[in-house]
Amino acid sequence: MTRLHVAMVAVAATLAVASPSWAQTSDITIGISLSTTGPAAALGVPERNALEFVPKEIGGVPLKLIVLDDGGDPATATTNARRFVTESKADLMIGSSIVPSSVAMSTVANEAGIPHFSLSPMPFTPAREKWSVDMPQPVAIVGRVMYDHMKAHGIKTVGYIGYSDSYGDLWFSDLKAQTASLGMAIVDDERFARPDTSITGQVLKLVAANPDAILVGAAGAGAGMPQTELRARGYKGLIYQTHGAAVMDFIRIAGASAEGVLMASGPVMNPEGQPDSALTKKPGLALNAAYEAKYGPDSRNQFAGHSYDAFEVLKRVIPVALKTAKPGTPEFREAIRQALMSEKEIAATQGVYNFTDKDRNGVDDRSRILLTVKNGKYVPAQ
Repeated sequence: MTRLHVAMVAVAATLAVASPSWAQTSDITIGISLSTTGPAAALGVPERNALEFVPKEIGGVPLKLIVLDDGGDPATATTNARRFVTESKADLMIGSSIVPSSVAMSTVANEAGIPHFSLSPMPFTPAREKWSVDMPQPVAIVGRVMYDHMKAHGIKTVGYIGYSDSYGDLWFSDLKAQTASLGMAIVDDERFARPDTSITGQVLKLVAANPDAILVGAAGAGAGMPQTELRARGYKGLIYQTHGAAVMDFIRIAGASAEGVLMASGPVMNPEGQPDSALTKKPGLALNAAYEAKYGPDSRNQFAGHSYDAFEVLKRVIPVALKTAKPGTPEFREAIRQALMSEKEIAATQGVYNFTDKDRNGVDDRSRILLTVKNGKYVPAQ
């Protein structure tokens, strides 16, 4: 498995006179595992890219980022996480890009007692909720903006096609749970693996079922294939895509088939359309300006927002933790965990975070919008 090793170590700020004396010689070590190769690279690469725009020190203490590639493989993500614990003595971990690998990292984090920021909307269990939090919007909150749109447009039957993994399962379970109370029936459930290059059989079954709308539970470049195939096979109904597909590459891959798609998204994809009072507007504009200056016009990215937002949260919680503990100690890790729950209304590009013991997502309706594609551009949906 290929690994990308990136270490970014900043020099301590000379003006950090208010920090404890040990802060001038100590690093805060952050282990980051991303899928920068493999089927999920469309997610992991922008997450890695966004690290160029995060702080190099917080509270006068330099950040040491250790970035490894897991290739979208949960076993490799587990190995990376264990290396962060045993070799790097990390103060916290971030990753990974897809649900199975994030779950794997969470398991290690909760065994070792290290704060963990997931970059994919993983399910939480009591065994994984003490030390892990989720940066992406939870499926239930994002899903509702699509289901409400379905109801408003008279949708009675829905088809589903999604990944044959935990991401696909998450979305199908949510679709089934939320649409039942809205009077909608699910008429077909089709699945495909992330590496698949053809889904013709599944799409033909969906088209034959002829639902009023179809939800695609896929992410990154993989979401473009169902979109293209459904239109090519003559499906005329509404197609909805999850926030996992909200990237500019989706439009490039799907081409003309992307026109009219209904795309759930985090607000980072359209901060210009937010009122000035929206707490997500300023950080969203800042990230997009930096990202598009480096990577070109319209390169803004949902997944870049997730990794960037982990550091927006850390800008609030690390100074609190530094008041009581030193980096590199169990006490510091616990102080970060406690600060995650005590700090409120943490504004970031993808939402406003208010974590609690039981709410490890910490966001509300401010964390999602509904877009469509018109003339090759994302615009707010009606």
